[in-house]
Amino acid sequence: MMSQVPHTRAETNPWPLALMRVACRIGAMLVAIGTADPAAAANCKYAPAPNVDWHECSKGMLMLGGSDLSRANLADADFTSTDLRQANLTGANLEKATLVRASLAGATADKANFARIEAYRANFTGASAVEASFVGAELQRADLSKADLTATDFEKAELGRVSFAGATITGTRFRLANLSRADFQGAVFEGPINFEDAFLFLTRFDGLDLSAATGLTQAQVDLTCGNADTKLPAGLTAPKGWPCTFTFD
Repeated sequence: MMSQVPHTRAETNPWPLALMRVACRIGAMLVAIGTADPAAAANCKYAPAPNVDWHECSKGMLMLGGSDLSRANLADADFTSTDLRQANLTGANLEKATLVRASLAGATADKANFARIEAYRANFTGASAVEASFVGAELQRADLSKADLTATDFEKAELGRVSFAGATITGTRFRLANLSRADFQGAVFEGPINFEDAFLFLTRFDGLDLSAATGLTQAQVDLTCGNADTKLPAGLTAPKGWPCTFTFD
């Protein structure tokens, strides 16, 4: 007589094994979900700190003055009407962030990335943004007066009615920027400034020595506002309309 091979528990009762497999699959799905975007969004609850990841976070109308956000990832974040005065944004990435009516007065933002930000009426008064990038930024009516913008890049930026009064703009690049009605009165700089293909309709250069500026053409200068104290690069002459007689708002 042939001996019978004893059945294992899995063979006699297959349900526990099947349930274990289902449980494993559900567990794997939960782990995958937990490590996707919701985990990244949870970073929005983190306190301000160097290297913090707040990308795509909503941080509007907050009091963050004096915060250390150096090297932070703030890309696509919303800082509408937020107080960032005296904040440390050194090396931070704010690409495509919203800074409408935000205040960065006195902030330190050297080498920060402000490319393609939306910052209508933002306040950068007295801020330091040395070697920062504002490429393609929307800064209409923003206040950058007395800011340190040494070697800062504003290529293709919208800078209509922006105040650069008293700002340091040594080596600043305004290539292809819209500087319509921008105010440079009292700006401080040594060395060249790049205005190549910039739109300078009624841009105020009263009293500035632009003799070292690069990229300026007579057609551009003819659109600007200056006075008898404004110095132009060799070969360019002051328009007959200088000084402009109407009131700027």
